[in-house]
Amino acid sequence: MNKSRFSMLLLEPGEIYFEDYSCTMNMEIKTGCGQQGRLKLCSKSLVFEPREWAHPLIKLHFKECIDIDTVLIGSSKDTNMIKVKVKQYSEMLEENILAPYKFIYENMDFVFLFDFASADECLRQMQQLLRASTLHAPEHNSMVATILHSRYTRMIFDTVMMEDFTEKIICEFQTEKISPLVRHQGKLALTPTTLYFQPFSNVENSPILKMKLEHMKRIYKRRFLLRQVGLEIYCAEESPISHIYLSFQSEKDRNRAHQILEDSPNVKLDRVHIEEMTLQWQNGVVSNFDYLMHLNCLADRSNNDLTQYPVFPWVIADYTSETLDLESVQTFRNLSKPMGALNPDRLEKLLERYHEMSDPKFLYGSHYSAPGLVLFYLVRKYPQYMLCLQNGRFDHPDRMFNSVKDVYNNCLKNMSDFKELVPEFYDTSANGDFLENMYDIDFGERHNGSKVDNVSLPPWAVSPKDFVNKLREALESEYVSRNLHLWIDLIFGYKQRGEEAVRAFNVFHHVCYEGSVDLECIYDMNDRHALEVQIMEFGQVPKQLFTKPHVRKILPKILKPLSNKSCDNHDYEYSMECVNTIRLHKEAVTSALRTGERVISVCRDGTLKVYDLLQRKQIRSVILCSTPLSSCVMVDENIVAAGSWDNEIYLYDVEYGRVVESFRAHDDSVSCLKWLQKDRLLISGGWDGVVRVWGHVGTAGQALRGLKAEFDHDGKITIVAYRYRRNILEIFAGTSDGEVFVWDYSTKDLINKIKVHTSAVSGVCLLCEDRIVTTSENGDLSVTDLSVLNSVYQKQVSVTITSICCDGTCLLWLGGSSGKLLQWNMITVAQLSEEQAHDDLIQSIHFDCPSKTLITASNDKSIKVWQLTQRS
Repeated sequence: MNKSRFSMLLLEPGEIYFEDYSCTMNMEIKTGCGQQGRLKLCSKSLVFEPREWAHPLIKLHFKECIDIDTVLIGSSKDTNMIKVKVKQYSEMLEENILAPYKFIYENMDFVFLFDFASADECLRQMQQLLRASTLHAPEHNSMVATILHSRYTRMIFDTVMMEDFTEKIICEFQTEKISPLVRHQGKLALTPTTLYFQPFSNVENSPILKMKLEHMKRIYKRRFLLRQVGLEIYCAEESPISHIYLSFQSEKDRNRAHQILEDSPNVKLDRVHIEEMTLQWQNGVVSNFDYLMHLNCLADRSNNDLTQYPVFPWVIADYTSETLDLESVQTFRNLSKPMGALNPDRLEKLLERYHEMSDPKFLYGSHYSAPGLVLFYLVRKYPQYMLCLQNGRFDHPDRMFNSVKDVYNNCLKNMSDFKELVPEFYDTSANGDFLENMYDIDFGERHNGSKVDNVSLPPWAVSPKDFVNKLREALESEYVSRNLHLWIDLIFGYKQRGEEAVRAFNVFHHVCYEGSVDLECIYDMNDRHALEVQIMEFGQVPKQLFTKPHVRKILPKILKPLSNKSCDNHDYEYSMECVNTIRLHKEAVTSALRTGERVISVCRDGTLKVYDLLQRKQIRSVILCSTPLSSCVMVDENIVAAGSWDNEIYLYDVEYGRVVESFRAHDDSVSCLKWLQKDRLLISGGWDGVVRVWGHVGTAGQALRGLKAEFDHDGKITIVAYRYRRNILEIFAGTSDGEVFVWDYSTKDLINKIKVHTSAVSGVCLLCEDRIVTTSENGDLSVTDLSVLNSVYQKQVSVTITSICCDGTCLLWLGGSSGKLLQWNMITVAQLSEEQAHDDLIQSIHFDCPSKTLITASNDKSIKVWQLTQRS
């Protein structure tokens, strides 16, 4: 059986295909001869597909029809023939060769003898569509929609096609399956186990599309043609159907279908949040290419929607050199500016026009991504798309994508060309096939007589594969990695719109921004149609993903403090074995640490105890005060400092078993302590809202005189930390208000105040020079980039977090109120393990690097020693 040559791409974009009929076509009225084939009834045209491939397909536009009627032979109309009289027609795919359509501008009669269908019934439908073709586009679309709805109400979902006849349909929707330039109408049915799409027409390869819910991995709500009616679903590799893009009648229908899938117990989605992906990209786990693809996906860009195709940046500016020098800054494009602002002379002219405009003003009259621009690049790979978009014609040979160098220069100089690139320029899996005339299509000749064939590459590329590989290498290079966040700010971020866009010379026509036009509120059909056509041709700005400056990528040389040989392996983690459980205290243990072979702990009952791990027994026990002790740190080889609820700090000599000194440190309870070995400073935080820094600690009677600094806050101090930045000491204070304060120790100035959490901060850890991890009592885990004061990642973890500890590289331990101990890898941003470490709340976690042990203290009155063994 011959495979059909007919495709929806032979129709106009958005045109509807209803059905087809078996028939014989003649150029004159007689029977027994002519071409056998099938006649396709579409909303704007009739297409005859001959059975013999040597003959072209014939396309008859209704708007070019003079008359359509049944054929009268003698006095009888009972001939089952219809005659279509046209002013012009087109021929397509002659000899099955993909080429521009042939347009024949002459009056012609086409006679169709139907094999099975009734000519009278077919005639009624054709004449109805012929009347619609005489209307203006908005009225035509409305009439066709009415015809389609009438057919839809008569269509019954065929349950015979279902996997199991016992399946119960939860709901049905009228939908369209979207692919580039094509919309297949049909019915969507959802059952507890399967998604079914049954097209209205037989143009699909299968009479029904089946997608198992258990295979679904990612589901995205999409904006389709300015309306929130799209739903895109991606499946696991084992699924026969890898992907589907659906458009619903209304946002309400789309949301209902989405909710049903989200709530289904059979749907197990891979939930990758944008903050998690951003942090992985910043850590170098995710490549620049994959991150940009992810951002495009989240911003409603899809390979199935040419009006919102993924957008990628030009990164190379050198297309003339013999070799590509990725170490030279001159090789690269300035990523902090949009394409339209790279040439100062052109920008000056554009600004002159901009200032003379009335509101709403725009700087650029064309967009960086639109259907025509996408197919400009991809016409050699998808020539049928270009023929569909441009009514059967390719672009003029001189205006085609002939040379990479010429296109880049045009984007720099032309007053109406500001286009960016498509992902195919960096996709090494396809080897640059879009640059080759793989189908040997005759695109015509340029003005100099040269034939349009493969794209001319720069001297530094020996082949399309080499070109794409080098562009990908450039995309992942140090320069681009260091500056890519600036381009993200322009396309997906805070410089996309508003005053920041104006300052960045990044202003496009107001219609292309999400939310600027609500088609649902435009009732005038002409206005609505005009906007749809404009957005189809002009392009759309991606959905805005970020409203604050995007964080920069941390390059390997900056990553060293965060990374070591172990952490270079992204799967780095510890296996944990409890090697000792110490039960010395009569009440909750509030803090514990290890120094050498000793474990020192303080308790809610005011006692401090010292345990010898070698002898496996208690060697010291002292009651320091009658109130709870909150924290302890080692300030010397044998001196431990303990903070108390009686506002005092006690210094205890473990070797001699005596209190060296105690002093009133705060006006309310001392809540936390931190020791800085390098500067021999003790930092204390109190419920009085003050952080104090002490020098001369350990020298008898000198502590109070050694007060070096104090910093006031509104809320209680719950945790303190520090960092050295270019040898400047900065002190962090977490408060009961959920804020983190950053102080300059030398100048005593407040550098930053960041509102990170809605509840009290329970922990602060420094990941690397510019990032801190904070936790809160309500279970929030947050990573904040201090260079832009922006939260890179936020996660609600499975426990209420009461303590936090970092191993100094990329591993994090979180202690919970239920006694659970979680291990996280902050490079891959993933929870590695969850241990039921204690029977009650974990008050403190201490990592001892020399012994590779973890010390946990709990309200269950116990201390546990965990031996850590690295595994990967």
